[in-house]
Amino acid sequence: MSRRYVAVCGPAEAGEREIAWAEEIGRLLAEAGAVLVCGGLGGVMDAAARGCEAAGGISIGLLPAESRAGASSHLSVAVPTGMGEVRNALVVRAADAVIAVSGEFGTLSEIALALKMGRPVVGLHTWSLARETPAVDPLVRAGSPQEAVEKALELAEGALR
Repeated sequence: MSRRYVAVCGPAEAGEREIAWAEEIGRLLAEAGAVLVCGGLGGVMDAAARGCEAAGGISIGLLPAESRAGASSHLSVAVPTGMGEVRNALVVRAADAVIAVSGEFGTLSEIALALKMGRPVVGLHTWSLARETPAVDPLVRAGSPQEAVEKALELAEGALR
């Protein structure tokens, strides 16, 4: 499969800035022909799916509940997992690269799981991670939605399997 899959992670309750960024990210991913993967609920997830839908793209939401109730109406595909927050592992496993937009602890878990699984993570005003040794930032930092998408697509290209 030659399509790139990019997960967009961020808070279900997001501010205007994060919503605007996520919507633009979704649109840009769709325009690039990538498949958007997310947790399928509100906030950043809904905004990314909305942007993707507006540009004619495909978005997949992996929902925490056993039903599609509460899923973003902008998703192309909504998959109820019944796994709660554990579904975060499925979101990042399905992706070739991850874009983390801002975020709360759910986003932090997706970042950590992605890094553990060897998935590159592009951060847009998200968590700062540090460990004593080696003192490196494991995230690729972006200053704008466009830069985040460009970097994620470039990193995903190398991850295609």
